[in-house]
Amino acid sequence: MNSPKVVVITGASSGIGKALAMQYAQRGCHLVLGARRLDVLESMKPNLIKNGSMVVCQQTDVTREEDCRSLIEIAVKEFGKLDILINNAGISMRALFKDVELEVIRRLMDVNFWGTVYCTKYSLPYLIQSKGSVVGVISIAGYIGLPGRTGYSASKFAVRGFLETLRTENLKTGLHVLIAAPGFTATDIRFTALKADGSPQGASPREEAKMMSADEVATRIIKAIDKRKNNLVLTFLEGKFTVFLHKFFPTLVARLAYNHMAKEPDSPFK
Repeated sequence: MNSPKVVVITGASSGIGKALAMQYAQRGCHLVLGARRLDVLESMKPNLIKNGSMVVCQQTDVTREEDCRSLIEIAVKEFGKLDILINNAGISMRALFKDVELEVIRRLMDVNFWGTVYCTKYSLPYLIQSKGSVVGVISIAGYIGLPGRTGYSASKFAVRGFLETLRTENLKTGLHVLIAAPGFTATDIRFTALKADGSPQGASPREEAKMMSADEVATRIIKAIDKRKNNLVLTFLEGKFTVFLHKFFPTLVARLAYNHMAKEPDSPFK
């Protein structure tokens, strides 16, 4: 009988990360969950262990290399292996580049890009050994530059480039690399998005009820991992079609993105 899979998830205290944890727990997988809010992770435990999952919660700031190293080391110490790493931790922003403090962009790169690099670096030997999966949760902003999101798009483009290269380097090792790009998803990311001065905007500029739920995104990501897909782009119009159109008509897509994002309440540009 095969032992349960061991899954490490960053940014697991809310949104897509929390939904992934819940669904993997329903499968009986063992979980190692990282997030800055340890109390929230601990409060999730009773619901996660119902199906026999073992759960380890670790306070993790992915901008700190040592935190990422510890997260992976604890997973291997507790369970003896690692099957899936999901780099989900991320933050966004909403400001024009001419107005934004450079520290905001640095913060986004530290969380979104370097957090992925650190966790992947320390998990790589174990994932190669298990022929497991490393997953990067990016965004449509990792394919198309979104106005008002320079730091966010830059970080997600960087993650995509990093993981595509990692995949190529490991064509013969059995490592599976999935780049998952949800469209607009109903999570906390817009509430915590950073303004030009680095403070959280505190309110979503979009209609959350009309977006794909975090549960649906998690379901699609898990299916893509099961099938060992290379890429997952979610939603048709704002996702697959836009990415396809951008290959052939980049100027048109730039105009469409500008007009679409300009419609947001209190948009930093019109």
